[in-house]
Order: sequence, then structure tokens, then C-alpha cells
Amino acid sequence: MANLVKNEWMKIFRRPGTIVMIAILVLSLALVGIIIKSQQNNMDTQQDKNWQQILKEENDALKQQMAKSQTEMEKKYFQKEIAINDYRIKHKIPPKEKYTVWSFVKDSSQLIVLAGVFIIIVSAGIVASEFNWGTIKLLLIRPINRTKILLAKYVTVLLFALLMLAILFIFSSILGAVLFGMPDKAVSYLNYSNGHVSEQNIVVHLLISYGLSSIDMIMLVTMAFMISSVFRNSSLAIGLSLFLLFTGSQFTALLAMKFDWAKYLLFANTDLTQYYEGTPMVEGMTMTFSIIMLFLYFALFQFLAFYVFKKRDVAA
Repeated sequence: MANLVKNEWMKIFRRPGTIVMIAILVLSLALVGIIIKSQQNNMDTQQDKNWQQILKEENDALKQQMAKSQTEMEKKYFQKEIAINDYRIKHKIPPKEKYTVWSFVKDSSQLIVLAGVFIIIVSAGIVASEFNWGTIKLLLIRPINRTKILLAKYVTVLLFALLMLAILFIFSSILGAVLFGMPDKAVSYLNYSNGHVSEQNIVVHLLISYGLSSIDMIMLVTMAFMISSVFRNSSLAIGLSLFLLFTGSQFTALLAMKFDWAKYLLFANTDLTQYYEGTPMVEGMTMTFSIIMLFLYFALFQFLAFYVFKKRDVAA
């Protein structure tokens, strides 16, 4: 199994496109860092001495807006903002903080979507390309179980996903430290969950945020892998997966505003930060429910991929 994974890994990095993807990700990070650095003077504005009074006035306005809210999602959003402001006032934590390395790592985490695009491309082609190039016959004539061959390909895709995320996190941390420096004191993130606000180490928060933000990407990568295995068409796998990557959550949110059954859709459950931050998409949804739904979708994708791959007749 290890040799199969090693072989697939070498195939990925023999393609010039893989190096180009990594280079684009790194250059995009550098570009974001340069843009933010050029605007740093506007971001590091001096703290208002009356910030506590400003937050109190902001809470009064938020309470008025909450009273006019027509959806549960809006009310929960206002509750969260009010609770965080109250916590800042009580514990004397000003809202404006100096922009540091961790601020940059948090902002650059938006590039997880870009990393997801590249991983989907690799996932969509790792099986379909074998059929397109005719090399699948060379794989299947070996005395190796088809399940192991396909599993090795999927494991390789996951390892590539981890590599891209690691590059994003590590390089953004290094670049952020160089451009913006380390914080003068330990920085905490104000986490809101179940109506309560708590302080969390910023590095722990960023790692958790990266992990939760990656779930959406991993599910789409798995779906692209399934489409590639079932239909042997990398273009279909890439096109459909990228379309859902950029629009799936938005369409699901629109449906969730009118229909409770929307909670059973994949993209209603991929964003687990909705529980981490206390704002589920559909009322009544829980973390356990979403994890079960994700497991069911994951099992379905894997079943289709492995079943069709094992049964497919590879004709000369």
C-alpha cells in the first residue's frame, strides 16, 4: 500500500502543473501580504479612549435591529455581537488591536478556497487521466486488488490536500511575522458558543478554523474523486465540483430560508463553524446531526467510487 501511495505521489509531482499550483498559492499569499502591508496605516488606527461607551451605543442599536429581525438567523447574529461587546466592556478588552502575524494568518485563510480549487483539479484527474491516457491497463494487470489501487489514489489526494493547507498556514505565518511582527502579548480570540463568550488562544483558534474550513473542501474533493472514478471524465468532475464550491452554500442558504428539508443537503452541513460560532443555518440543527449527514454523504461518494471502479470492464 505504501509503495502504491508513493507511486501516485511521484506521478502528481512529475506534472509541471502541480509545481505551478503551489507557486500560484505562494505568490497569492505574498500579494495579499503586500496589499495589506500597504494599507497597514489605515488598519492600525489609534484606539478611541471612549471605546466602551461606543460599544454600549452599538449594543443599543443592535438591540433595536434585533427587535425588528424576521428570521432566527438574524436574531442569533445580533445576540452574538451584543454578547461579544458586553464581554469586551466587562473584561476591558478593546475592539481595535494591532495588526500582527496572527491577524494576517486569519485573513489569508480565505485562500483555502484557492487551495481547494487546486486539490479538486488533482482529485478529478487522478483516476480519469489513467483512462484517458490508457495507463489504467498497466495498473490493473498487476496482481494488486483494485480496491487498494483506488484507495492509494484517494489517500494521495488527501495527503496533497494536507500539503497545500500546511503550505498555506506555514508560509502565511512566516510572511506575517516578517511583514507585521509578533504581538507584544498573548492574543486571545473571543469565541461565542451556546450564548456564552470565552477567550481562546489565537493559535488554537486558527488551527481549529483551518480544520473546520477544510471540511467543505474535503467533501468536494471526495465528490470530484467519485465523479472521476464513475464517469472517467475529469472535465465533468472539475466543472461540477468548482461550481458547487462557489455556489453550493449560497443556494443552500436560500433554500434554508423557506424549507426545513434543506438541512439534509450537503452544503447545509459542511460549515461546522456554524456551531462553533453559534449560528446554525437551519433552526434545530446540531453538530451531531451535521456530522452524521457528512458521514452519510462521504460513505455514498466512496461506495459509488469503489463499486463502479471494481466492476468496470477495462477493454483494450
